[in-house]
Amino acid sequence: MAAIEPEEQLKELGSTLTGIEQVLDLDGMRRDIAELREQSADPDLWNDQERAQTVTRRLSYLEAELSRVEGLRQRHDDIATLYELAQEMDDADTRSEADEELVSLQKAVQQLEVRTLMSGEYDAREALVTINAQAGGVDAADWAEQLQRMYLRWAERHGYPTEVYDTSYAEEAGIKSTTFTVRAPYAYGTLRGEHGTHRLVRISPFDNQGRRQTSFAGLDVVPVVEQSDHVDIDESELRVDVYRSSGPGGQGVNTTDSAVRITHIPTGIVVSCQNERSQLQNKATAMNVLQAKLLERKRQEEAEKMSALRGEGTSSWGTQIRNYVLHPYQIVKDLRTGVEVGNPTSVLDGDIDEFIEAEIRWMRQQETA
Repeated sequence: MAAIEPEEQLKELGSTLTGIEQVLDLDGMRRDIAELREQSADPDLWNDQERAQTVTRRLSYLEAELSRVEGLRQRHDDIATLYELAQEMDDADTRSEADEELVSLQKAVQQLEVRTLMSGEYDAREALVTINAQAGGVDAADWAEQLQRMYLRWAERHGYPTEVYDTSYAEEAGIKSTTFTVRAPYAYGTLRGEHGTHRLVRISPFDNQGRRQTSFAGLDVVPVVEQSDHVDIDESELRVDVYRSSGPGGQGVNTTDSAVRITHIPTGIVVSCQNERSQLQNKATAMNVLQAKLLERKRQEEAEKMSALRGEGTSSWGTQIRNYVLHPYQIVKDLRTGVEVGNPTSVLDGDIDEFIEAEIRWMRQQETA
């Protein structure tokens, strides 16, 4: 097959960029930015801390997104100019520079194109992530803590704010569970494909005989609730427990019994929060987490009903989705998309964009099939 000429590649990239610009609606984005800037200039905005943070986060995201798209368009035009110069001067070095820039631009456009695939009802929401240690004893608890670090590092790499609501530490090492939010637009649409069971194979650092151990941890991702959401919760169906917050080794984080655990009796859903010093604040946060989980449960039930009416089998991503093998060889492989990475250390340090982009494309194919 003949190689595609750079000029033709540039033409295709330009067409792709035009499609992305239309989907993202850059004019609408600019109007939203102007409106949010006006709101952020209001001196009374910070009287409502939660609303102020929502406005500033949204403004920061839109400004970065607009700058990203405009920057790619500028790079596209600059590369076209570079090729013209290379041809006019018959300069191999300039052409080589243009080739390198073209490869880099192609990758950047592909990454941005993934964003246009997130069109689900809740995809634009922030994400609420829960990780639970499953089979594997101490190794599973340690594995759950490694996963928590991996996602927090991923968010940090992208400049996404996070807030850990609750962490239940295991007795010997690691954690039993953790719940945290990723406070960025489209965080849910980005991370929802990570929902499922993550499997680790390694030589156990907790086995004095140095045997290989397989451990499992489950990841749950739901969209953060907004004021427009309606979730009926009967207070009589809740059991609220108050306890003392604790850190690793049982060390008290707070000096009062301010941590709150809420059990929704009909569904058995249990949520908790201990990151605030006020019991009332912890209860309010825990209620928000419960609303998010009930909203997702309702959404799944409705999806299953529609599938049944259509005579379709329900598809679930809540199964084993990815293997992380550290021994006898090193590889991380996604079982749905087939993406493989031979550097687990980098992956566990938050370099998971390749997996995320592939699964977003995979999910879109499943939903439109």
